[in-house]
Amino acid sequence: MTGGYTGKILRLNLTNGSVGTIDTSNYEEFVGGHGIGSAIFWDLCEDKAISAFDPKNVVTMMTSPLAGTLSPSTSRTEIQGIAPLSYPIEWFTRSNFGGRFASMLKAAGWDGIVIEGKADNPVWINIINDNVVIEDAADLWGKDTYDTQQEVWRRASNAAKFDKWLAVNDSYTTQKPAVVCIGPAGEALVRYAVVIHEGGMAAGHTGFGAVFGSKNLKAISVIGTGSVTVADPAALIDARLWLRRKWGRSSALPYPTTPEAVPPEKATFGPSGCQSCASICRTRYNDALMNDVHCAGGGSFGVGARGSKVSKRANDLVQRLGVNPYQGEGSLQYLTQLYQRGILGPGKAIDSAPLVSLDKYGTYEFHESFLNTVVNREGIGELLADGIMRAAKQWGRLEEDLDSGILPYPNWGFMSHWIMPQAEWPYSNLLGDRDINEHDFNFTWTIVNRITDVLPANEVVEILAEKTVPYTGDTSMFDYSDGPTGIYSDGMVKRVAWSRHSTRFWKQSVLYCDWAWPSFVVADQPDFKGASPEAEPKFFNAVTGKNITYADGMEIGRKIWNLDRAIWILQGRHRDMEKLAPFIMKPQEPGVAPNRNMYTDAIAVPIHKDGEWSYAFQDWMDLPHAYEGTPMYIDETRFEEWRTKFYEFEGWETSSGWPTRATLEGLGLGFVADELESKGKLGT
Repeated sequence: MTGGYTGKILRLNLTNGSVGTIDTSNYEEFVGGHGIGSAIFWDLCEDKAISAFDPKNVVTMMTSPLAGTLSPSTSRTEIQGIAPLSYPIEWFTRSNFGGRFASMLKAAGWDGIVIEGKADNPVWINIINDNVVIEDAADLWGKDTYDTQQEVWRRASNAAKFDKWLAVNDSYTTQKPAVVCIGPAGEALVRYAVVIHEGGMAAGHTGFGAVFGSKNLKAISVIGTGSVTVADPAALIDARLWLRRKWGRSSALPYPTTPEAVPPEKATFGPSGCQSCASICRTRYNDALMNDVHCAGGGSFGVGARGSKVSKRANDLVQRLGVNPYQGEGSLQYLTQLYQRGILGPGKAIDSAPLVSLDKYGTYEFHESFLNTVVNREGIGELLADGIMRAAKQWGRLEEDLDSGILPYPNWGFMSHWIMPQAEWPYSNLLGDRDINEHDFNFTWTIVNRITDVLPANEVVEILAEKTVPYTGDTSMFDYSDGPTGIYSDGMVKRVAWSRHSTRFWKQSVLYCDWAWPSFVVADQPDFKGASPEAEPKFFNAVTGKNITYADGMEIGRKIWNLDRAIWILQGRHRDMEKLAPFIMKPQEPGVAPNRNMYTDAIAVPIHKDGEWSYAFQDWMDLPHAYEGTPMYIDETRFEEWRTKFYEFEGWETSSGWPTRATLEGLGLGFVADELESKGKLGT
């Protein structure tokens, strides 16, 4: 193997307590992160249709060759396996998190971790370089994520103070262990429980905290005193300086995220970010509450402005208990709709006990009550802990409320997280396994909104068409009208394919941070052009010694995407299942589907009409449907026609959505084709 790899992956079997290794080179063709995780899952999980809570579920936690180096925004860990949140099938899926864990794992000599089986009693994993011990965690069970990490830090470092040298075998370090753990929500198998790292960095969106809980795995701690070999250190430094000189500002990133504005006496914005990242995107508060909480976590549960006293206390509790705030917020908004209609409440058709009255929604008292009710599985919490889709099914309301839109979950049990007309978001969700939660183009439209007076729509489209390798030159990829080159066109087929292949490789296998990459359009350059697609392979090649192009990475991403597709097919995926919820495919009255547009950031997207490019702004209600004069929605018939074109583009059988042998063998996945054929699930 070349630079960037340690050469080995830690393999743990919690059932028999064995500790082994896997040679990374066996999976080098899948590069790292998601790619290697999918390939290992394929090999080790014999029955891919099992429940997430089955001990035979295989969980992988993989780094990338860039983790632990100076490559910007790459210290991330990709976690995969069968997770419990999705509905109606618990898909093989993914999440990832930043912080120090990936870099520390590499410093300890490991490219990743594979977790199999289930411990008889609670355990935690103590990794100190090559020394790996499965420790008893009986007295940690029940602790919140903050207290758990404090105690694991104390044990793993032999109670050494963190400002002193710590002896590790024949080496020394001043670093405290990097720890991931679960809270009481994971122990209670809450289907949207998270795996927390430090103050609030989390693998949060699919329920891996509950998978850890099902395996009786409380925490993993790692201390490493080694380093990561870089193939060409000079090229890596040159790449970092090149990026800084042209796009730097005060960091080496193309466009650092700006923390939310709060009164200076209430917040401290120090250099807080993940290891290797110079972007300061983590809010730090002087009172220590809600530190590191990001995105929806910053204003979770509708408790007011970020930084408010109630918001900070509620979000601090979210992190301590280990609950995904986004899914919790979705549950609460649905409960509020039912409460307002007189369906839910004390003594109503859906009894809300032991929740305090929903009249107190927005207070700390209510949100503490909600979280404790869910985590303790008390009363209504027993169903809420299994996710709102399963609760709605038990209440006999699922079909009705998906039709009306008061349950705004487009597919697979994930709440709406997109803005119409950005149709590529729900398309990608449906064709995959979860809400994609990818911001590359969403951030682009937010930036563009600020500079529409100096960057015309036709010019931003030309920039994007130049940068979306290998489909360069096709401006129809960025037409958000519903006209002939719009959201049902061949251009949108390429747009969705581009994101699925690019994401699987560059974001989830090489593990470039979604909040920083790709860099398409920037506001402070004369030509408005960001660093992508030149930057990503520049750093990758410097570290690994390889010589790949962005297009090469896209092809590897297509291979990984098809491997994942094959796993979903073995779990039961068929074209007939890939249906958007009814409320997505018809006009909605304002206020009926409150989550239809979750973002408050202003955006500007390009539309092509009557031979001219122009911008459509902000809200899905503001963009008229071209043919009916009503708010824009996804037309079911045209979407089905679009989906057929997408299957053809990917090389999948159009009637089933299953890859063909020619497609899989062309990607070096002949063994996958053999398995699908043996199960009668190979496309023809």
